[in-house]
Amino acid sequence: MSNADIFVGEIIGTAILILFGAGVCAAVTLRHSKARASGWVVIAFGWGFGVLAGAYTAAPLSGGQLNPAVTIGIAVDTGTWDKVWVYLLGQLVGAMLGAVLAYLVYLAQFQANVRKEDPAKEPTPTLGVFSTIPEIRNPVANLITEIIATIALVLPILAFGLTEGLGESGTTVLIVSLLVVGIGLSLGGPTGYAINPARDLGPRIVHAFLPIPNKGTSDWGYAWVPVVGPLIGGALAGLIYNAAF
Repeated sequence: MSNADIFVGEIIGTAILILFGAGVCAAVTLRHSKARASGWVVIAFGWGFGVLAGAYTAAPLSGGQLNPAVTIGIAVDTGTWDKVWVYLLGQLVGAMLGAVLAYLVYLAQFQANVRKEDPAKEPTPTLGVFSTIPEIRNPVANLITEIIATIALVLPILAFGLTEGLGESGTTVLIVSLLVVGIGLSLGGPTGYAINPARDLGPRIVHAFLPIPNKGTSDWGYAWVPVVGPLIGGALAGLIYNAAF
């Protein structure tokens, strides 16, 4: 795969991932959305379907990694680092593009973030549409959560390569999508399961610049956790896979 193919594939695939993921978060949390308050299960499946659509779309061009933690895990396992920067750059650009697209889809809902009928009532928070927010703010605990959850993602992804027939049948992406749903349901409660540095950082950057009424803070004091935690988790998964398999 050429650098151009990898770059374009990761942009497109990650943009689709974030469009679905930020889109389902907007659907569940924003006022005047028909899916408002439909719950965590809906969010988990929305992100899983985002992985499904994004990875299948990007696969012919880049392999559909869509996640710096996955890219780092593969590089640690194989020792091949020369194209890592292309993957990471494409993933970050794609995540930012996907966040902008999700904003445009829910533009009217974001503009209605101020309650004209009750201005004294707090507006709906918007950062959670784009990036993760811990339920209990404890950087050490939050970091541990992200590391473990990312290992639970990357290690099975690496191991799927040993399962004969999965790649040829084209079902690997489907299995990974279900894995993401499972992580969201089982491990997502403490931090919102970033498990992907680009997924959190790219949309957080976009949130900081978008003209959303009463959007609140972009919470840069926490932003390092969903970047550092998944990178550590991805690297550890690569080391574990290399040592054990």
